[in-house]
Amino acid sequence: MKLNVPTILLFFLLAYNLPAQELTTFFDKSDAFFKFYVKNGRVDYSAIKKNPEALRSILMEAENSSVQKSDASNYQAFWINAYNLLVLDGIVSGYPLKSPLDIPGFFDRNKHSIGGMSLTLNDIENKMLRAEFPKEARFHFVLVCAGLGCPPIIDMAYVPEKLESQLQAQTVLALNNPQFIQVNKNKVKISQIFEWYKTDFEQAGDVVDFINRYRDEKLPNNSKVSYYPYDWSLNDLN
Repeated sequence: MKLNVPTILLFFLLAYNLPAQELTTFFDKSDAFFKFYVKNGRVDYSAIKKNPEALRSILMEAENSSVQKSDASNYQAFWINAYNLLVLDGIVSGYPLKSPLDIPGFFDRNKHSIGGMSLTLNDIENKMLRAEFPKEARFHFVLVCAGLGCPPIIDMAYVPEKLESQLQAQTVLALNNPQFIQVNKNKVKISQIFEWYKTDFEQAGDVVDFINRYRDEKLPNNSKVSYYPYDWSLNDLN
């Protein structure tokens, strides 16, 4: 069969746009899912457990999706949503439970088929995101581990066209939250996230400098910083 030039051109345009179309579907489905099951930073795990089809459909969509680091907004949005969805899927698989730590290997051993690879949750956070974008410390305020000590999950997907404003908004929200940053004059208690990922927050000064970049009421320069224990209690709506 002889193909004319316009037909060949159309074929390549469709082939080129296919991954973008797949990602658009993934983002749209994820957005609808988060809107339905997330309320005020809590997740209705019981409802997802009763009707897991929507979550499974989204993860199947993402299983072989292709996303390139060169398209940073698409790449980051995809892996942030993938992480949060896989956390929910992992919790639902063992629900009811009181903490993600009740599931052995939840973060560091249990593998997931996602983005054409087999990855743990720690792989997504550390290899796919932190290692590829080492200057972006705001990831820590959008990746949600299912524990109440983490910044709250939001009732929407992270999407490429809004990602910068979403990263900024969630970081500002966390660092102005008096429960997350606990201030008593010059004594400041902060999340162990800042201890575990210290190098991420000290790329341009110390941790107080980082926090103050996003706070309305700045911490004192002579702040005495300590860490409060991380709360691994499940962020369950029920």
